[in-house]
Amino acid sequence: MAKDKHPKKQTPSSSPAAATTTTKQTPPDWPVFRPPLPVVSLDFDSPIQDKVVVLRSFFPKNLCRDYVSFLRTLPLTTTPGKPKRGMAVRVNDRFQVQDPLFAERLWSETGLKEAVLDNPDLAHLWGGEVVGLNPNIRVYRYTPGQFFDAHYDDSNNLTLSTPENPSLPVKTTWTLLLYLTSSTDGCVGGETVFYPNDRQTKKEAIPISPETGMLLLHKHGDHCMLHEGKEVTAGEKWILRSDLCVRR
Repeated sequence: MAKDKHPKKQTPSSSPAAATTTTKQTPPDWPVFRPPLPVVSLDFDSPIQDKVVVLRSFFPKNLCRDYVSFLRTLPLTTTPGKPKRGMAVRVNDRFQVQDPLFAERLWSETGLKEAVLDNPDLAHLWGGEVVGLNPNIRVYRYTPGQFFDAHYDDSNNLTLSTPENPSLPVKTTWTLLLYLTSSTDGCVGGETVFYPNDRQTKKEAIPISPETGMLLLHKHGDHCMLHEGKEVTAGEKWILRSDLCVRR
């Protein structure tokens, strides 16, 4: 997975769930994608050129509701409020599982694969030949008072199993966040805020508010922007997380 670093763009510091950690959770029986996806034409918008892109209505609202209802049944754990040295403060509830099959579903059964690969104007962004998603699937829930302090996401090397190659060496290059709730569902706060000049100043902040069903991709690794998840003050913010993987 992408590691989360405190805002010092020097030697990476891993989050409590480091890239080499293998989660022992059994993959859950994820709900089917109903209706079949995509339900709209998937056209990328770029709130921050070459660094952040979004696909709105990636999941329809009824599917988001189904997923939130399902995710509530998972054994979420609360991250410690006092992180290890060099790590950003994160307070949320999370579930993490290695699930190559679900990662492949998110990639190939949603229209995401076509949106990424069939757009030559964006090919230069991804950092190489995109071959799929990180099977390290993370579920995040933020309730009132929870947040993720300013940090960077690191890139990681891993191995994917694909139909063409059961042991394909890849690296992650973009963080993937799928927002399942927003203000329309009662969530207040929880904006993802980017700081393009690596300074956590209000004047330079670029906030992106959660939108139900919106998929957000942002570049990570050496080109990651400093960013944070603002405190949720009411309701709940639910996110599915993975990463784009490119061939090494």
